Amino acid sequence: MDRGRVSAGDWSVAVGVAVVLLVTGLSGQRAVAGLDLLGPALLAVGGLALAARRRAPVLVLAVAGLCAVGYQAVGFDVPAVAYLFAVYAAVRAGHRTITVAVSVAVLAALPLAALASGLHDTGEAFAQARSALEIAWLIAAGAAGEALRQAEQRADEAERTREETARHRAAEERLRIARELHDSLTHQISIIKVQAEVAVHVARKRGEQVPEALLAIQAAGREATRELRATLEALRDDDTAAPRGLDHVPELVEQARAIGLDATLTIEGRRHDVPAAVGRTAYRIVQESLTNVARHADAATASVRIDWRPDVLAIRVDDDGRAVPGAAPAPGVGLLGMRERVTALGGRLRAEPRGEGGFTVQAELPVDRTS
Repeated sequence: MDRGRVSAGDWSVAVGVAVVLLVTGLSGQRAVAGLDLLGPALLAVGGLALAARRRAPVLVLAVAGLCAVGYQAVGFDVPAVAYLFAVYAAVRAGHRTITVAVSVAVLAALPLAALASGLHDTGEAFAQARSALEIAWLIAAGAAGEALRQAEQRADEAERTREETARHRAAEERLRIARELHDSLTHQISIIKVQAEVAVHVARKRGEQVPEALLAIQAAGREATRELRATLEALRDDDTAAPRGLDHVPELVEQARAIGLDATLTIEGRRHDVPAAVGRTAYRIVQESLTNVARHADAATASVRIDWRPDVLAIRVDDDGRAVPGAAPAPGVGLLGMRERVTALGGRLRAEPRGEGGFTVQAELPVDRTS
């Protein structure tokens, strides 16, 4: 239950208690004349105040206690039912010390209020007033609130324990996958990379022309090694290492230049803080786009543009590859992963051939700057 809102159930309880108090009070005899309106008003307020018992339990406790003393003082001999509900709510919310202090004050004031109103004679005043709020009922209400409070705490603790267990198991699974990847792939890829580099070195040393296929194998081996290392680092990530984000985009552009692609980076607008998820997604979009350009586009140039707008971070990656207008982009895991990341953040993604030739990837990621 959300303690910040007053629900229909809260109002139902409050109205029901108020009706019971009014019916009981108006059906009995009153010793003080001329205060007919004040008594029912106090009865009604004491009951209706219970609607806010979740939101402001201490305030409701004080109001219910004052109303109970008040309608006793004006001659309404009615049990303090509303106050019992208020005690239950306050103890359930964890305000045990305040509840005890207020209850002691109310217990001391009720007999005096009943005596002042003339409801009973001096010998019976204290006994009759205490009957309106029996100590046993008061203890029972407090005990019920405390029992439910402890039950809710145990449920919350159990939920936290389940979440921690799930995170721990996920971390163990990431480490297991990382170990398996390391054992099964790293060695083989390293052998391919080393053999290709040796073959290229020998060919150049002999003055022979290095076959393009061999150079492609060498480049692919280096790229596969880098990607595998990045994947293993992500799988081993325990949320303490700084994630890759917008600050690392220039590195991607430099890596693209290192393999012979004429890549440029343009940043527009005034930079501001963005959520970490937005920064990671922007990095992955640029990374995947440049990787696709290098592998599939047969392009000579690529441009990366990041536009800082007030509420949107826009990313655009264009190339001059062999994609032609009207051709559907080949489905792949990379493009699907980009789309899933952008959609998860409530953004938009376009990935299609350009009218002038080549391919474009455009993403708009919403940035919530109100928090």
